[in-house]
This record gives sequence, C-alpha cells and structure tokens, in this order.
Amino acid sequence: MDPEPQQTLTLDQCIDQIAQQLDAADLFYGHGAIDAQSEALWIASKQLDLSPTDALDHLDRMMSAEQIRKALEITDTRIRTRKPLAYILGEAWLMGVQFYSSEQSIVPRSWIAELIVDGSLEPWLPADGKALDLCTGNGSLAILLALSCPDIHVSACDISLPALAVASRNLDRHGLTSQVELFDGDLWDALPEPHDDNRFDLIICNPPYVNTSSMNALPAEYHAEPALALAGGDDGMDLIRKIIAGAPDYLSERGALLIEIGNEYENFKKAFPQIPVIWMEVSAGDEQVLLIQAEDLH
Repeated sequence: MDPEPQQTLTLDQCIDQIAQQLDAADLFYGHGAIDAQSEALWIASKQLDLSPTDALDHLDRMMSAEQIRKALEITDTRIRTRKPLAYILGEAWLMGVQFYSSEQSIVPRSWIAELIVDGSLEPWLPADGKALDLCTGNGSLAILLALSCPDIHVSACDISLPALAVASRNLDRHGLTSQVELFDGDLWDALPEPHDDNRFDLIICNPPYVNTSSMNALPAEYHAEPALALAGGDDGMDLIRKIIAGAPDYLSERGALLIEIGNEYENFKKAFPQIPVIWMEVSAGDEQVLLIQAEDLH
C-alpha cells in the first residue's frame, strides 16, 4: 500500500479512505472500536488531536497531506501487524475517557464500564463507601468508578506488575493517585487481611474468563494481549471460583460482587447452580455481567 496521499482531504474523506482499506484486510475488531469505520475515525481523529467523539462534529475539517500520510501509515501498521489499534496509538477510549494503553495489559474494554457510568451501581456505593476493582489491569474500571463517585475510596489490584505500571500511569493522568490505591498480588492475596474497617461495599471484577477452546480460536488481535489476562481454564471459571470463594470475607454486610463473564453464561450456570444471581443489562445483553449480593454468598 502506498501511504502517500495525492491531495488534501476532509476528515470525512480520510475516514472513508482508511475504512475501505481496513475493510478489505479481514481484520478483527472489538478492542475499543466495533468496526472498520470506527477504527478509521479513531486513526484520523488522532492526527487532528481530537477525540473520536469530538471529531464527529468536525468531519468537514481539512487534513494536511502530512496528517493524511501519518494516518495511512498507522492504517498500514494495523493491517500488517494485526495488533489492536490501541497498542499502535498508545491510547484507548472507554466511555469517552482516554487511557494510556500498552501491551503490558489488555486493551481497556468491559461491559462493567457502562454500569458504572449510567449509575446502575450506585445503590451499592454509599457516600464514603469503599470499592475494589479486582484484576484491575490498566486501571480503567477503577478510574471510571473514582470519576463517577468522587466521594468513595477505590482499591485496585492485579497479579501483573507490568499491568499495574500502566494503571499507575493512568491514575497520574487523571489525578486520582490519592483516591485509588493499587495493590500487587494474586487476587485476595494482594489485599490486607479483612476486618471491620476495611471491607468493601462493592467489588467489581473483569477477570480472565475465556475458556480453553475459545482461547485456541481467538483472532490474531487477541494474541497481542497478555494471555494471563484472558485465559480462564477449561471452562473459563478457574479464577471466578477463587473470586467467589474469597469474596464473603471482603464484602460488607450489604455489599455486592459484580463480575463480567463474557460469553461464559452456560459454564457459569453449570459451575454455580446454587448461587442467586442478578443479571445486569448492558448493551451486549443480560448474560454478560452478573451481580451477587453478599448475603447470597454465605
């Protein structure tokens, strides 16, 4: 592909040109963009220092030949490497919030983000409450919680030190280092021993939950991400079993545990038939994210 444009274009024209090239390349989407058109918008808007959302109000803006050239170079890299665009650009957007992104952690994406931003979780977040983001990765969900509920204290933990380095950088970016505390370790082992003063009102978790056969069939884009953050064992439930087993010790009396399980609905029901579950409605449906109240875990 020749990355040299012949002329200047409007943002809209540049997006269309990029989208056509992406469309023809048999790529997989789902790392912050749903299709070729939205990735093209992201690539082109980056050259104008606009967020993808803001760029929609500036589609008639002219792009210089140099800006178009850079956009086409990024497009070429995306097609050639099959890496998620977030890694190529070093940024990701989740619910309109920008995060630093690198291959040290998975690309920020979670249906839980919708529930945080739309206020669905506020019944479990009293003023001065405590929340935990287990398996925080890049820190995006902990940050969205802190931004949405400035009066709560958020703890966040992960087994991966490289991922926590990304999370720390994102906390700095959003000025949240005093509201969000990071812990390093394997699930509950990362946290101080639970006692009356440090239990959580809400625990959220987007854990590794992809079952082994699905892991083997993942598109190339997912293989650029740390397998540690994706693989959930034969039935996808390996970590979720540990999370549910330990949660009662760390939840307040009226607390709740919120877990994203993706496409593992049947495996979850088979593994935990006895636990009463509230299925939360997100844009992907009502079998992706579940909530368990503390009283139902004992």
